[in-house]
Formats: sequence, C-alpha cells, structure tokens
Amino acid sequence: MNYFELFSLSPEFDLDTALLAQRYRELQRAVHPDKFANASEQDKRIAVQRTAQVNDGFNTLKHPISRAEHMLSLKGIDLSHESTTVKDTLFLMQQMEWRESLEDIKHSDDPDEIIDELHHSFAEHQTQLITKMSELIGSDDPKVLQDAADVIRKMKFMAKLQDELARAEDALF
Repeated sequence: MNYFELFSLSPEFDLDTALLAQRYRELQRAVHPDKFANASEQDKRIAVQRTAQVNDGFNTLKHPISRAEHMLSLKGIDLSHESTTVKDTLFLMQQMEWRESLEDIKHSDDPDEIIDELHHSFAEHQTQLITKMSELIGSDDPKVLQDAADVIRKMKFMAKLQDELARAEDALF
C-alpha cells in the first residue's frame, strides 16, 4: 500500500507533518469502527482493516527512517528484512569513537560533559544524514537509491546510539 496516496500527500521525504496529522484525523473520523456500529459484520471488519491501515500509514510516514524505507519500497528496494551493514569506513570509525565515549560515561568524573558532547555530535550527524536523504530519495537512479539505502542504515544506527545514550543518561539518575 502506498501511504502517500492514502493520505493524499506527495511522495516526498520532506513532509509537512502538521498536514499529515490533519489528514490522519480526517481519515480516522471517516473509517473509525464506531461509525459502523450498526453496519453489517463485513462492513465492520472493513472499517477495522481501514483503521489499521490508517494507523500503520501514519506511524510509517511520521518517522523519517520508516518514511524513507517506505519510499524506497515503493521504488522496489525493500530494507525491512535485510542484514546488510554499513561499509563506509569513516562512519565505522566514528561509530567506534561514539561507542567508546558511551562507555566512558560510566567512569567519568564529569559524565554530563560527555553526554552533552554526544547529544551535540549525534544531532549534528543526524541533520547531515537527513539532508543527504532529502537529496537522494527523490531519484529513480538505482545507484542513487542504493546510496539512499546506505543513508537509511546509518540513520538506523544513529537511532540505536541515541537510545543507548538515553539509557546511559537514565542510569546516572
């Protein structure tokens, strides 16, 4: 299913999330199962299915990583069950530095400084990845789309790092 079509939105990575939320509420009102309380069992099942599609579509489009994956899947590149890793040497070196810094939090005299530095570094890198994704994802060139898939892999890794940082931060308090 093309969630951009479901929400009557242009298939673009840079999405107006306020408009997405508005369309979500409109669709929810239109297909909510409560509207079909007195309908046939088949109509009730269809309403439940449509509500699930609307919820899935909203959750997919509101998050940049899942939105980008959906856009690639519409172009024939499915990343949902892959185990391909990032091969960018510079990114892998940076990844090792970030992991070391995450480990250093536990043993630091000033963990807040490391946490602040990591938050800043992660945000800066995430912004670069999102900018790169915006440039690549609109293409129909298979090579460019593979580059976009690599950016998605990096974005997923950054999301995991941010989760690890949040857990490390929580452990301090």
